[in-house]
Amino acid sequence: MNFALSPEQEMIVETVRGFVETELYPLEDEVERRGEVPPEMGRMIQDKVRALGFYAPNVPEEFGGGGLDTLTFTLLERELGRVSMALSVFWGRPSNILCACNDEQRERYLLPAVRGDRIDCLAITEPDAGSDVRGMKTFARRDGDDWVISGTKHFISHADVADFAIVFVATGETETARGKRKELTCFLVDRGTPGFEIRKGYTSVSHRGYHNCILSFDDCRVSSAQVLGEVGAGMEVMNEWLFATRLTVAAFCVGRARRVLDLAVDWAASRTQFGQRIGDFQGTGFKLADMVTEIDAADWLTLAAAWKVDQGGDANREIASAKLYSTEMLARVTDQTLQIYGGMGLMDELPIERFWRDARVERIWDGTSEIQRHIIARTLLRDAGR
Repeated sequence: MNFALSPEQEMIVETVRGFVETELYPLEDEVERRGEVPPEMGRMIQDKVRALGFYAPNVPEEFGGGGLDTLTFTLLERELGRVSMALSVFWGRPSNILCACNDEQRERYLLPAVRGDRIDCLAITEPDAGSDVRGMKTFARRDGDDWVISGTKHFISHADVADFAIVFVATGETETARGKRKELTCFLVDRGTPGFEIRKGYTSVSHRGYHNCILSFDDCRVSSAQVLGEVGAGMEVMNEWLFATRLTVAAFCVGRARRVLDLAVDWAASRTQFGQRIGDFQGTGFKLADMVTEIDAADWLTLAAAWKVDQGGDANREIASAKLYSTEMLARVTDQTLQIYGGMGLMDELPIERFWRDARVERIWDGTSEIQRHIIARTLLRDAGR
């Protein structure tokens, strides 16, 4: 197999990494201190990315996006993983699900998102329905040519800076061999719609400045023109477009782990104890060896899954494996790096404690490690005919 990157891919990796290190690293401390990204800072990042020509790289060229294939886009996401999540959101990667928009919706939602005029957020999770998507209680009832939505979503990332939400709700039930099953429908709901409120969410130890929010729908009326896809076909829309989010998490974890490893190696090479570098002690050197081996393994798992998507194959198991291994790898790498730094690793004068905190959520969102293992096992058993 040829693992070499093309000249275009090399250019993208170098350009994004250079931008991240030069333009975004210097902003991280302020975001950590303030617990938010000031609006003017977010706009500045958007403007610079647009000037760079890299805004909306995941959207097909026919809609004005960069049109990157899955593998190349995953390489880009890997580099963005090096920086604070709160800052990377302003790079501008509209949800791929917007490609399901009809002509009218493209003018109202997709194209403004590609230009950077509007930001979207994805709303699926509820207080009583996390991994159990069909357990959601938020529902919409038809009223003439409109739909009236009621219910609550939570853990909705960056909804505080979004102009509209991509919301999945229950709109009916179907009888199956296992009993009644909820039919889900996707709606595009604008900020400011009467009955739709975006509230501050919970205070998280992971990713300061990248906020989770609570979305409340109290008889929120939207038109049928705001249904994304077909009524009752929300799961089909979800399954077709949202696999990329798990690949993004995996790629982010690889990028962040490489940044953490660089810090660990620098510390091990410069810190001395008992008259020698601490990296020369087997207890530290072996940690570094294990870390780079695990990072490389996670990297190849992630890129292989992205490559398989581009080949048109069913990559569900490979994506689940990449998400599972990369997130758990990052937890081990950040923990071992903190151990190498010793007590200083826990002090907020250094970024190690931040990477350690941030790593924890990766095993939870976009499908927990347990869900990924379930997907992997289910695929193996299905392929075995059981």
